[in-house]
Amino acid sequence: LQELQSSVRGRFLLEHAAPFSAFLTDSFGRQHNYLRISLTEKCNLRCQYCMPEEGVQLTPKSELLTAQEIISLARLFVKEGVEKIRLTGGEPLIRPDIVDIVGQLYKLEGLKTIAITTNGINLTRLLPRLKEAGLNAINISLDTLVPAKFEFIVRRKGFHKVMEGIHKATELGYRPVKVNCVVMRGFNEDELLAFVDFTKDLPLDVRFIEYMPFDGNKWNFKKMVSYKEMLDTIKQRWPELEKLPCEASSTAKSYKVPHFQGQISFITSMSEHFCGSCNRLRITADGNLKVCLFGNSEVSLRDHLRSGASEEELVQIIGAAVSRKKKQHAGMFNISQMKNRPMILIVVLTLLLFFLSPAEPALISCLLCRGALQIPPNPKQWGHTSSHWLTLKASCCVFQKDPSSTFDTKCLEASPVSQVSVDCQSKEASSESEFSTKGSVSCTEVPRSSDNLTHTDEEGRATMVDVGGKPDSRRSAVAAAVVRLGKKAFGMVRQNQVKKGDVLAVAQIAGIQGAKLTSQLIPLCHNIPLNHVEVSLSLDEARYAVVIHSSCQTWGRTGVEMEALTAASLAALTVYDMCKAVTHDIVIEEVKLLSKTGGQRGDFSRI
Repeated sequence: LQELQSSVRGRFLLEHAAPFSAFLTDSFGRQHNYLRISLTEKCNLRCQYCMPEEGVQLTPKSELLTAQEIISLARLFVKEGVEKIRLTGGEPLIRPDIVDIVGQLYKLEGLKTIAITTNGINLTRLLPRLKEAGLNAINISLDTLVPAKFEFIVRRKGFHKVMEGIHKATELGYRPVKVNCVVMRGFNEDELLAFVDFTKDLPLDVRFIEYMPFDGNKWNFKKMVSYKEMLDTIKQRWPELEKLPCEASSTAKSYKVPHFQGQISFITSMSEHFCGSCNRLRITADGNLKVCLFGNSEVSLRDHLRSGASEEELVQIIGAAVSRKKKQHAGMFNISQMKNRPMILIVVLTLLLFFLSPAEPALISCLLCRGALQIPPNPKQWGHTSSHWLTLKASCCVFQKDPSSTFDTKCLEASPVSQVSVDCQSKEASSESEFSTKGSVSCTEVPRSSDNLTHTDEEGRATMVDVGGKPDSRRSAVAAAVVRLGKKAFGMVRQNQVKKGDVLAVAQIAGIQGAKLTSQLIPLCHNIPLNHVEVSLSLDEARYAVVIHSSCQTWGRTGVEMEALTAASLAALTVYDMCKAVTHDIVIEEVKLLSKTGGQRGDFSRI
């Protein structure tokens, strides 16, 4: 406010502020003075949490908003009370007329802030012109400070360009430069402290964003790292961390390490939603108005604009959409708002989406079609006590591939097995706490010989081994794999000429991530806290091959052989993926355990 008052433009806006429009006020009294406008659906990156590697089907250019239509709609919203506009995408800086759009927006009387959210790839080149045109706030997306991991997450090169953009923004006087970091378990939660340290000498606001569900990003609850978990991790390193005051409509909880130039913030969209103070509206690149990020409901302002609707008619259409805005998250957690589905399907599917991994939608469908899902009495009380459980009567089916069907699975009658219980209040992504199977064989009952399988019960059905009675001990394992590339691909890898990037660096990161995600990939593996993961790749010119070695260590009740094997396998598959454009004559071989230590069965070494 002080900065606003200090400028001529700011004083004019404060003196001529009009009463807030009723059309932008919803039924819960929330005043929407912040508009986000997507300028394009295109992006020059392929972030794993945002879109598939092959991209998305784009809307024809003729159906996207023109620059003049963007300005016309912006002018209408500003006249009704919008004070801040943020330009987004896709990637807004790949739009050729971006500087002109910013300049046109700056001329709108009543607009106080013009902001942009960018991946930073083109920022250094465009920022001086954007600043001159009137851009006064910047958010830059950056999910890792490790160049090789950056390539792995975004599937493109460009880390150094993003860093240059951040420094250019600080040089041009932007205060603060906001850095958006989506935190994902198994990807970058180990970099929290490095990001905090990034604010020591730069005027940054690093914003840790809880991983959110969107269509196509393969979201599941286990990947989300909550605000409180992140905060606890940071406070262990900086116990003097100070909480900063924030505005009522702010989405961020802000903190600062004393004597650091910058600060950090947390966007708690999932664990502690801020729907009650939401002041945001969104216009998509094709001109649809979205009143909630989580909602599917959209109103085409483009169609009305192109059909000649008057300004008054457009305001009425916008007001009607805003008035229908739900209390929170588009009503997605309010089951009574959902139509044309039996209550049991809504409750069960919502809970299963939070507790089952993306690989298990067939299980949901199968349980539903066999009538095997049961819910306890008084489901309205689930939100108030952890004593209520969702019971899945997993007695109905096994899966079998049906080659004559368009579906991947079909249900087959099977004999009843034990029940599985899921604690609806659990926040921990632990395999041991999520699933408990009655009558399973404990590890202590299995003889030291290999005559019996450990992950089956007395009737031969799969079950997770109970390791609760086993003592903690130091465990380690080493695994290996070989990828034969052929002469041409091998030479390109050695010279780092593969189009997708540094094959060895990306494969190394993939192997490390794979080790940490083993329990999500292999159904009956326990979720193990790893003390150390190492993946090394070397070139064998005699065989034109990449030789991979992985090692894992832990202190716990079960071994890490599967983690080491998964690391080697994922690294090998990544080498294949990055080289397949050169040749498909690639062979992955010799995936094997080399050694392991610890556990009741003793050590193992392959001679």
